Amino acid sequence: MDSTFIVSVSPHLRDRENAARVMRAVSISLTPAALASIYIFGWRAALVIAVSVVVSVITEVLSQLVFKREITVRDGSAVVTGILLAFTLPVQTPLWMAAAGAFVAIFLVKQLFGGIGHNIFNPALAARAVLLSSFPVAMTAWSTPVLSLGRVDATAAASALGMVKEAAKAGGGAGLPYGYLDLLLGAVPGSLGETCKAALLLGAAFLMIRRIIDWRIPVTFLGSVGLLSFIVGKDPLFAVLSGGLILGAFFMATDYVTAPTTPNGRLIFGLGCGAVTFLIRQYGGFPEGVCYAILFMNCLSPLIELYVRPRRFGVARAGRRSAELKGGAK
Repeated sequence: MDSTFIVSVSPHLRDRENAARVMRAVSISLTPAALASIYIFGWRAALVIAVSVVVSVITEVLSQLVFKREITVRDGSAVVTGILLAFTLPVQTPLWMAAAGAFVAIFLVKQLFGGIGHNIFNPALAARAVLLSSFPVAMTAWSTPVLSLGRVDATAAASALGMVKEAAKAGGGAGLPYGYLDLLLGAVPGSLGETCKAALLLGAAFLMIRRIIDWRIPVTFLGSVGLLSFIVGKDPLFAVLSGGLILGAFFMATDYVTAPTTPNGRLIFGLGCGAVTFLIRQYGGFPEGVCYAILFMNCLSPLIELYVRPRRFGVARAGRRSAELKGGAK
């Protein structure tokens, strides 16, 4: 028997999952919400999603040609970005605006930083933030759900959170504009992918069963928003079911690239996302805060990882090492 030791660099344990398999699973998990958006808002929802996905894929290929990188469009990450971006848009969003958002997401936020695995912000959310700041009227032009294939009702309507915000400014009562079942099934105005919470939860369950996403970020994200809402006297269940909270918690805050990888880091990240979301909803000028909360915590993700990652044997933690260096300098 050969007793020679084989020495190699890490990693020593490998998993069958790769980027393509993960992105394929995420695309499958988003399918119920996509179908629900088409049923709720009509066929134009499918057109917005298609434009966002096609432009994302084309931009990815052209960007990699320009930067002379390997063409990796088969990994499916551009498709996922396109779907998630479309999910944050109103159904009446001009198609050129959806295309512009896809270009921003892929070229400026993803490829300009080095491609998949190198971007510091979630591409879909960063693109939505750019579109919202550039075209605030179009990006908040919610439409009344029609719950019928083939027809789009262009009647403008305020979102559930927007109605609560306006009622609070006017000193109105604390009555809820929509029932829990309406919020769960998507019979409310909103963006394409955030309305039908039942479809989103179905896709999220699939990802958790496949162990594609970890429970820590979604649970702490949703839990902190619900708890803080309860503390200030607001309905916690309405806070969780309204807006894009479930979409953001399960499908955007859990992004492998822009979220922490350690268990404790994910708990802190989720709590931070929930706290910032609550603060924006409660005291900010926008009725919704999920997008900016996740982008803000994306900035802090490297710092969180620095202080919570397991210490290697014989190496001091970041804070202690910094103190030792300062003490030595004195």
